[in-house]
Amino acid sequence: MRSLVVPVALLALSLTACDRGNDQGTTVSIDAGNGAASVNGATGEVKLDTPLLKGSIKLPRMQFTGDNFDINGVHLYPGTKIGSMNVNAGGQEGDGVVRMSFESPAAVATVRDWLRDEFAKAGTTVKVSGNTLSGDTDGEPFRIDLQPAGNRAQGTVTIGG
Repeated sequence: MRSLVVPVALLALSLTACDRGNDQGTTVSIDAGNGAASVNGATGEVKLDTPLLKGSIKLPRMQFTGDNFDINGVHLYPGTKIGSMNVNAGGQEGDGVVRMSFESPAAVATVRDWLRDEFAKAGTTVKVSGNTLSGDTDGEPFRIDLQPAGNRAQGTVTIGG
C-alpha cells in the first residue's frame, strides 16, 4: 500500500499548481496491483481503494499541461493540455506502463517536428515514422502517437510495456 499512497499524496500536493480554468480537467488513474487510486480532474474527486484504506476526498479541479510532464527533459509542445493519465504498476519490476492522452494547439506536423527537434537538443535519439515518435527513457521504451483533430494535434504517450 505504501507504494500507492506516495504517488497519490504527491498527486494531491501537485493540484495547487494546476490550471483550474478548464472544465474538462485531467483524469488520472493508478493501478498498483494491490490497490488503486483515481482522480477526476473535472470534479476534483480522489478515490482510494486499497486493502487497508477505501474512500474518497474532494480536492480542487486540476488540469495538467505539457509543462507538468517530460520525457528525458523534453516537455510536450507549448500549450498542450493533458486529458488523461493511466499508471499501471504491474506485478513485477519493469512491468509498469504509463499511458497519457493530450491535445496540442498546433497541427500534427508542427508538433511532431518540434518534439523531434527538442529530443535531438536533449541528446535523446528518436525514430520518426509517419506521425509516431519512439525512443528510450531510462531503459524503458516510449512512443508518442499523433493524430489530427481539426487544426490541432491529439496524441497518446506510452511509456513501458
